[in-house]
Amino acid sequence: MRMESRTIIFHIDVNSASLSWSAAYRTEVLGEKMDLRTVPSIVGGDQEARRGIVLAKSTPAKKYGIQTGEPIVAARKKCPNLIIIPPDFPVYVEKSKALIALLKRYSDQVVQYSIDEAWADFTGYEMLYGDPVVFAHKLKDIIKEELKFTVNIGVSSNRLLAKMAGDFKKPDLVHTLFPEEIEEKMWPLPVERLFLVGKAAADKLHSLGIYTIGDLARTDVNTLKAHMKKHGEVIWNYAWGREEENPMEEKPSMEKKLSMEETPEAREGNKVYGNSMTTPVNVTDVEYARQILLSLSETVGMRLRADQAKISCVSITLRSSDFINRNRQMQLSSATDVTEEIYAAACRLYDELWDGRPLRLIGVSTSRVSYEEYRQYNLFDQGKYDKLEKCDKAIDSIRARFGEDSVMRASFLNSRISHTGGGLNKEKRAEAVSGPEREKRRTAKER
Repeated sequence: MRMESRTIIFHIDVNSASLSWSAAYRTEVLGEKMDLRTVPSIVGGDQEARRGIVLAKSTPAKKYGIQTGEPIVAARKKCPNLIIIPPDFPVYVEKSKALIALLKRYSDQVVQYSIDEAWADFTGYEMLYGDPVVFAHKLKDIIKEELKFTVNIGVSSNRLLAKMAGDFKKPDLVHTLFPEEIEEKMWPLPVERLFLVGKAAADKLHSLGIYTIGDLARTDVNTLKAHMKKHGEVIWNYAWGREEENPMEEKPSMEKKLSMEETPEAREGNKVYGNSMTTPVNVTDVEYARQILLSLSETVGMRLRADQAKISCVSITLRSSDFINRNRQMQLSSATDVTEEIYAAACRLYDELWDGRPLRLIGVSTSRVSYEEYRQYNLFDQGKYDKLEKCDKAIDSIRARFGEDSVMRASFLNSRISHTGGGLNKEKRAEAVSGPEREKRRTAKER
């Protein structure tokens, strides 16, 4: 009698993706002699626009104590000779696609979780590739040889544990975390290393005397539910390596929904379309905030229509100058992709949420995505909605043909705010340009 194969899942995670991809492109394509991965270097945001934080760091930079997410000013104090480069999103998209294409050569079940992470199901592949752990090492080396960047691979029997394994010591390593290894390998880790345990959840757990994943696993689940509601039960199960539902997958299965033609931002598991903007100056008046909300809503609406998607939930995020985040959301009466409706909902939420404190970041997100063509009209909105929908589509068509700045709302003519702001800026959204054409433009610009 033939025994069933053990489920084998690989989690593949690119090491310091932004910096690694930029370094590979600069050495392999542009012919630069210095490899940024071998010197103290970072990929950093725009300091003047107050996005001056470390987005990715090299291993030598890590030795100086430089942390992802810290201000560039602080990183420079730790390492005065630090090399700082801007992000290159078109390159990142190309490298991400190349990684997924390579993985699909070896598995017919590849699920991309983010631009630099994916799972691959290798259940039953032992007859083809041999021992799964040995093959994981081989696959890691193939990626390094062909694509010129390194990855960590976590190997386990489900996606949660494979991801946890992939986050063990880096870079360029393979780790296993099967259920029988949880107590030894995962339980001693700080509780904040567990998937879905953010800072707020970690602080709550610390207040309960829970400091390691093992502490969490050994805590009575009813105590956790009393203090953290459903989330407490979810992370308790994760501490035992159990997935109540697939924690990284939207139903129906991702495999049916994801394709490499989708934008990376739109395929991050929970199907959320959103953008945020760190403002050049603190926002202290409603009109300035409304203009930012309109700019963000414009970009979100464009992305929805490009994917032929509609949403029925709008939420906003406000971050004050003292880095306190506040969020609020609302359900719409009917799914929409119209910029005006998204903007109207965002303004209403802003009026309810803002308490007068100066703001440094404003975000607009949409969720509950559907792809249905119908709309449930009320007595008063049918004519208005149809006109707005046609207007948005006409504007999208013009922008697609003549560029994003060919049409803009009059309120942005003399504004400090981009009329399509947040997320990937206009330069980054030009990712659609082919590799050779982009290189031609880059060369011309340098000349």
